[in-house]
Amino acid sequence: MAGVNSPRQGAYTALAYVTLIIISIFCLLPFVWMALASVDSNAQLFLKWPDSWTFDNYIRVFATENGTRWFANSLFTVLSATILVVIISGLGGYALSRSKAWWKQPFLYGILLIRVLPSTALLVPLYKILLTANNGMGSLVRPLAGENYRAIMQMVGFIDGYLGLIIVLATGQLPLALWIMKVFFDGVPKDYEEAAILDGATLVQRIHRVLIPLALPGLAAAGLFAFMSAWGDFLLPLILLSSPELQTLPIGLFRAFLRVNEIDYGLLAAIATIYLIPAVIAFSFARRYLVQTFSGGVKG
Repeated sequence: MAGVNSPRQGAYTALAYVTLIIISIFCLLPFVWMALASVDSNAQLFLKWPDSWTFDNYIRVFATENGTRWFANSLFTVLSATILVVIISGLGGYALSRSKAWWKQPFLYGILLIRVLPSTALLVPLYKILLTANNGMGSLVRPLAGENYRAIMQMVGFIDGYLGLIIVLATGQLPLALWIMKVFFDGVPKDYEEAAILDGATLVQRIHRVLIPLALPGLAAAGLFAFMSAWGDFLLPLILLSSPELQTLPIGLFRAFLRVNEIDYGLLAAIATIYLIPAVIAFSFARRYLVQTFSGGVKG
């Protein structure tokens, strides 16, 4: 019986591998085109080998375009939102895991609803709330800032300011991060904390020496998801930012695509490649923790 089924099983296995290879090639082709077009002096819409190799497209991103500012704005806002998400989700996930309050489950499903709702449906009320908060912040800053009012509002403003974008990005990623950390802490035995208490450790010492080292895989996973999602967000920066000096990398890519009559595929491919690099680096660093988190976390 095994001999009869073996050739058929081998054929199914071979078919599965061939299908996976075809799908992988199909998924990789856009990245291959992007990498080749970014170093092609005459990049076209279709995939082709470069006529001549050049790094002028990358030089133009930073020399003639505002690429350095775009990249710095994206990195600052996304990293700030990610750090905020990691801190709040770590503390909140621990509290939700250890709490036995009756409202815990309704609260968890309630915050998950924020993630389920499409962001476009929330744009109008969200913008109205941020606009009201921005007007209030402006009334506080104007008497103190004087001539520096605009520069300060670009930092602490809720509309056309870093602070508003950071808070909104963090808020959008927080529900999933809270769920990840809550589930992760559910798998962390309480014995570690009890042993630290018996040794006379204070709350700060328990957090610093016990909880944070144990929670690193979960924090890395939550931070990775937050970073990747916030880094790829296009709609919120487009709606909330209007000043050219505040534009992020996806907005810069969008503007570069629209402002010319003839599309410069080499420049767009170079910007897209630069846009891709931080996400790849973040995944490379967090991959080990990500696997550990979703393969069972900490075992006691």
